[in-house]
Amino acid sequence: MRAAAWGVRGAFALVFAVNVQCALAFVAQPAAYAPAYELSGAAGTAAVQGLGVAFLMWNATYPAVIAQPRRFRSLAVVVLVQQAIGLVGESYVRAGLPVGHDLLAANIERFIAFDAVGLALMAAAFVWLLAAERRSMQ
Repeated sequence: MRAAAWGVRGAFALVFAVNVQCALAFVAQPAAYAPAYELSGAAGTAAVQGLGVAFLMWNATYPAVIAQPRRFRSLAVVVLVQQAIGLVGESYVRAGLPVGHDLLAANIERFIAFDAVGLALMAAAFVWLLAAERRSMQ
């Protein structure tokens, strides 16, 4: 069961680290990212920084799971649901994007790919932990 708990820690920590890095980059250097979202000026800066802040808020649930995955199983489920909502939402946005927005589409597709891989990795680790806990109860 210890190995499974460490698997959860590793999977959730990896996704958390990449999410926080992205969030901080959006907050600190919005001008570098705004053009990829077809944004400019003060409104573009504020929009990208707002996304960064939202990413930070979204990731507030990860540290408890990383620290004590067995104790915070229900919070791990919240993280997985948040990741799934992000994946579905980004996919919906991408599907509705008209032709001719190639850079924007590519950026959304990167988020979709990352969220899909992150969800699969975290879900697999979490299922491993649940299975290990069940085996230890028998």
